[in-house]
Amino acid sequence: MMRKTQTPNPFVHEVRLTAARRIQGMILGVVLFPVRITLASLFFLLMWPVARLRLVGLSAAERAEPVRGWRWWLFQHIMLFLSRAAFFSLGFLRIRVKGRQAGLKEAPVLVVAPHSGFLDMLVLCVTGLPTVVSRAENCRLPVIGALLEFNQALIVSRKDPQSRRTCVSQICERVGSDARWPQMLMFPEGTTTNGRALIKFKPGAFVAGVPVQPVLLHYPGEPDTVRWTWRGLTWLGALWHTTSQIYTSVTVEFLPVYTPSQDEKQSPELYAENVQKLMAEALRVPATDYVMEGRCPVQKLGNLSLPLEPPAHDTLRLLREHGLSRARVEAVMNHVIDSCHSGQSSMVTADHLTTLLGLKDRKTAVKICSLYSKDDTVDLRQICLSVSAVSEFRSLESLIHTAFKWFDADQDGLLSADDLSVLMGALVGVPQHSITEMYTALTTRGRPTEASLQDLLTTHPVYRRVFTEYLLSSGLADGKHNGIPNGNTNRVYNRYGATDTKSN
Repeated sequence: MMRKTQTPNPFVHEVRLTAARRIQGMILGVVLFPVRITLASLFFLLMWPVARLRLVGLSAAERAEPVRGWRWWLFQHIMLFLSRAAFFSLGFLRIRVKGRQAGLKEAPVLVVAPHSGFLDMLVLCVTGLPTVVSRAENCRLPVIGALLEFNQALIVSRKDPQSRRTCVSQICERVGSDARWPQMLMFPEGTTTNGRALIKFKPGAFVAGVPVQPVLLHYPGEPDTVRWTWRGLTWLGALWHTTSQIYTSVTVEFLPVYTPSQDEKQSPELYAENVQKLMAEALRVPATDYVMEGRCPVQKLGNLSLPLEPPAHDTLRLLREHGLSRARVEAVMNHVIDSCHSGQSSMVTADHLTTLLGLKDRKTAVKICSLYSKDDTVDLRQICLSVSAVSEFRSLESLIHTAFKWFDADQDGLLSADDLSVLMGALVGVPQHSITEMYTALTTRGRPTEASLQDLLTTHPVYRRVFTEYLLSSGLADGKHNGIPNGNTNRVYNRYGATDTKSN
């Protein structure tokens, strides 16, 4: 039988402490936390005037050029000392270094992974304060803004496409400047994870096609308190637990310089993928295609964005906790389908949802609404389709038939690209903003009819996996959030329903 493997969810990190560890942490934390935070704050406050003094008296044109001469060697060494002192005061008494940092001409870019949290910035102390790329929002923070100015960091607004294009152009200019600018350091994951898997690398560090040096960050100590992820320990919790330990271990490992091939120079995405695989192999963790899209961690399937924790799964869990049996949930879903077919509005409030589901309190309905939307209203069609798909209340043929009727906006028997986008968003539980590739695959099968959609979702080598691997994976069916399967599952849909098959 084919064995199903699972990849850990890299966006969730919980610190599990024994009773003895908790007592020890409370005793040490009462003493160490205020002392260490006070000392670190003092060092950061001392960095502020140093950062401002470095560029004082320079015009805007001069600030756009790399700082050199006495301004560089004097303030650079002072800032290095203060930075190391700040992390020393937080408990990083010793930073172990493995390998050799490449020179600027060998590797203009350092790529660091895994990215665990704000304390990862200690790698700047080891690497000599290379320049970085930062979000525009950070410039408004009192001390951080001054430090970014000192660093001559590239600033990008994630909400502004023009800003992103300008940043890419500036990266290419700097790393291709024949050593005129210092090395750049980038975290290609673009967000923080628990380090148990590498998420998809963003291509920004690789667009210039120059050699890069991969740098690994290891936190070998137990408990692992440094990581601050999408779900789990908060940044304040990470700071408390870290400073409450006598010391925190960290190792910075420099891997050999990676020189791109001609194909990789032409394709930053391919370059990023190959470096990701190399670093994952060195870390002995999986390399995944997971990304953070908006505020939701997703994996990519074609150009679909599939949430690692589908809203339908959490909806079922909430309903089970509230005492609703599977039969009762199925009856409610069938009732919702009938009401939507009858022409009633599919948008409902949390109050209406409370009554519809027979819940005893409104809080559960509010939680369900929050899984699908930003307010206390929800489209019943989203709940019905996604829950029915995960629970197998209806056959695939019946499910697609219902979805097609609901989202064929013109009722002409044909899907537009917008129709398909809304349909797939309802099916998987999150909006699908980039559907062009899937719509092209649909129209190559003829007119975008219901039969064509059935054929696409049951035979296409990529999109059939929405059902065969994603929605019906065992990790979802049994209510566990421990990851998304890689590879095939042994459950497949036939034309009339779901069946189990075994593979040797």
